[in-house]
Amino acid sequence: MDRRNFLKYATLAGYSLALNSCLSPRNSPSQSEATPQASPVVVTEPLKVGFVYVKPVGDFGWTYSHDLGRREMEANLQDKIKTTFIENVPEGVDAEKVIRQLALDGNKLIFTTSFGYMNPTIKVAKEFPQIIFENCTGYQLAANVGTYLGRLEEPRYLTGMIAGKMTKSNVIGFIGAYPIPEVIRGICAFTQGLRSTNPQAKVRVLWVQSWFDPAKEKEAAQALINLGADVLTQHTDSAAVMQLAAEKSIYAFGYNTDMSKFAAQAHLTSAINKWGKFYTDTALAAINNTWKPQKVWRGIGQGMVDISPMNQVIPSDVQQLVNAKREQFIQGTAHPFNGPIKDQTGVVRVPKGKVLDDQGQMQMDWYVEGIEGSIPRAEILG
Repeated sequence: MDRRNFLKYATLAGYSLALNSCLSPRNSPSQSEATPQASPVVVTEPLKVGFVYVKPVGDFGWTYSHDLGRREMEANLQDKIKTTFIENVPEGVDAEKVIRQLALDGNKLIFTTSFGYMNPTIKVAKEFPQIIFENCTGYQLAANVGTYLGRLEEPRYLTGMIAGKMTKSNVIGFIGAYPIPEVIRGICAFTQGLRSTNPQAKVRVLWVQSWFDPAKEKEAAQALINLGADVLTQHTDSAAVMQLAAEKSIYAFGYNTDMSKFAAQAHLTSAINKWGKFYTDTALAAINNTWKPQKVWRGIGQGMVDISPMNQVIPSDVQQLVNAKREQFIQGTAHPFNGPIKDQTGVVRVPKGKVLDDQGQMQMDWYVEGIEGSIPRAEILG
């Protein structure tokens, strides 16, 4: 995107450097809503595709993962598409202005990559019924609005398996953003994987009430180290945790994108999002006029999430164990929340032979056995 177009959007939105998340603590996507019928979409060549990002692209993290997906789509479709992205767009009124301007500028497919963009997306979509909109992690569908989300619980489980084999203290530190279902189920999936390889290990969680705050993340990581943690993981978006792990000569897992470049020795692997295939398939559906509104929630097998290459410090037998479980996730013969599962009070939440269904995961507000502490009340993002 050239500077002139950026200034046009910046004037409309009055951007700040405030960092927001793909999910708001107020809500979590629901799988129970009926899918409406799609309206016909008229697309001309090349298809103009717009993206709205919550922060600068940078070279790691949430927004960077979406931009990698955009670039992959461009490489796959070449002259069939023309893309535009607007970065550092606050959620709310500013987002509505930017989304509307992208529509006015002739973009026939618009991806809004934050839960906080859901309501603005729905509002603008009503004004432009012939344009396709896709909102990341939202739950509201319309005739020309779909939603998409990755099953990051699968790679979380795999990283937990690794942690169980790499810890010596049996204490794992987890830095959480906001205590909402998305984050809670990630912590629980990690713990399920951890306990599958090391039933004695425990997870301690500290919350920073932010999606991106390097100072707070580092402070929380240090506090967890002081509590005995010798492996760290996170549901926050900076590299501060990884960098502190390297400084303290312990291990850590990255998040959203491969964070190995920040600490090659400390980095075990990262739980990553992969949006390229979805973006490519969605653009092709728009071009071929076969797109329909739906709730997309895909895992490793569908190419939407994964783990990055494992550090060779991980013993080969552990890597084989993790790869075997990964293949089971791909084949659909395993699930991060296979029963029996007890909560931290000992109550059976998922009986043997059952699986915690999508609705249960989307509403998760309890810890599995093996996590210490209680879940604080979520703060509402402004």
